[in-house]
Amino acid sequence: MDMAALPRAAELARAGASKGAANPRWHPGSKCPLHSEIFAPADDASGTGAALALALDGLRVRGAGKLGQGAEEGAVLWVQDEKARKLSGRPYRPGLPEALRHRLIHVAAKTSEDALFALEEGVRCRDLACVIGELAGNPKALSFTASRRLSLAAEKHNVPLFLIRLDAEPDLSSARMRWKVRAAPSAPPLWNTAAPGRPAWHAELFRARTHTPGEWILRDGNAFLAAERATPAHAPAAPDHGDLGLRAGARSLAAS
Repeated sequence: MDMAALPRAAELARAGASKGAANPRWHPGSKCPLHSEIFAPADDASGTGAALALALDGLRVRGAGKLGQGAEEGAVLWVQDEKARKLSGRPYRPGLPEALRHRLIHVAAKTSEDALFALEEGVRCRDLACVIGELAGNPKALSFTASRRLSLAAEKHNVPLFLIRLDAEPDLSSARMRWKVRAAPSAPPLWNTAAPGRPAWHAELFRARTHTPGEWILRDGNAFLAAERATPAHAPAAPDHGDLGLRAGARSLAAS
């Protein structure tokens, strides 16, 4: 797939704006919610990759990042509890998107309670570009009340939170957007078919306040996020894949 031929997030956002604000379907470049959850297995790093890609896409839309352009940049707070660190490891700075490597603040919390405290304090800090959290399983501390506290704090202080739920079952939550993510095959590289392709994820948006649920294959386009419709693995009734705008295939995002 020629990623350069895909419409960019900004182009899609402008196209959507030109059609009015009536499109309820998610696409790269949509307005970033301030509390998102990403459910993913712990053994393939798909949750981390997808969270980074969605975070960068959101930062571009918000205009808060000015990624890699020398403008003032906010730090990114990354919080893990101990179980999450054992399952997925600590963030590896050289492996992060270049725009984030120099502004990462990592918090290694002992318990899920400590991690939730750090996350809430993070979203209260307006100087942060965004907050990424990793929690393993379904800790009791992450009740609906705790989830709501995170949502309200993120929305009050306008700091996006992306919470990765490793090996967890969807439970009660006030997150404004909830995803189920798993690794997907990469598209063959354009110039060297023997080389590894860029990251890709199968992403199911199963709950959102402002968007219709649907499934997509998200692809890292380096400087943008791309999305194409996914073939559902189940469901006799055809799910809503969303309106991808300019063509039945692509969209923009980023991460590594």
